[in-house]
Amino acid sequence: MSTTDADDRHRQDGYLLELAERLRAHGLPADRVEATVMDLGAHLAECGAGDAEAEFGPAEEFARQLVPDTGVRAPADPGDEVETWRWTADAYVDEALLNRFGDEGWEVQRVDAVGRFVSHRDVAQPQRWEYRRELVTRGRADVDLRLAPDGWEACGDWLVYAYYKRPRAASLGPAARVDSPPPVPERSSFFSRKFYALLAVFAAALVVAGAVAAVGDGDASSGLGFVTGGIVGAAIPAAAAWTYQRRRTRRS
Repeated sequence: MSTTDADDRHRQDGYLLELAERLRAHGLPADRVEATVMDLGAHLAECGAGDAEAEFGPAEEFARQLVPDTGVRAPADPGDEVETWRWTADAYVDEALLNRFGDEGWEVQRVDAVGRFVSHRDVAQPQRWEYRRELVTRGRADVDLRLAPDGWEACGDWLVYAYYKRPRAASLGPAARVDSPPPVPERSSFFSRKFYALLAVFAAALVVAGAVAAVGDGDASSGLGFVTGGIVGAAIPAAAAWTYQRRRTRRS
């Protein structure tokens, strides 16, 4: 083993040890911590990644992604406390919900690799936030520059959408403080009827197309193959988009 390989392995082991500590601190059972770290170590060895942090991101952020997405109250700095909540919503309702929860004091820090809004709320002095969503197809830099003079700050992106936040204190003053914030929501997923209707239409279209294919060929298996192919065909771009977003999240 060369000196470079030994150094890489040493850094890798140090990262995995730190990640294990972070996972335990977030309440993950010891057996799951051990299994997770072993799986990640095997992944690094298989893909030949020399830098674990470049592959997965900072240990603390990666640990938060691996912990179940429930509302957790955890210390931020000595003497301070924040509530952390991860949630997701479809594009029909996400902007409205961002502003609803922003009015309850939730500040979005980022959008994680699986499309969840990672949100924090100061326990002692919660403040109201407002949000907007922008369609971005050729990079976010121009949108950032356009919105910055009005106080909008980028807080994450997902596929073709970029999300921005700004504190409402600039316009409301002391009224921006949330005097009696509601508890951490029990739900972590918010999908609208339009979203489910779209899925139903897509599924129905596949079934009809499969039936037409079966009648035309005189073979029921061809219809089943068509439906299966449609599902797989839809899954491929979805998986590619997820992988692309995950890499962008790591880089950021």
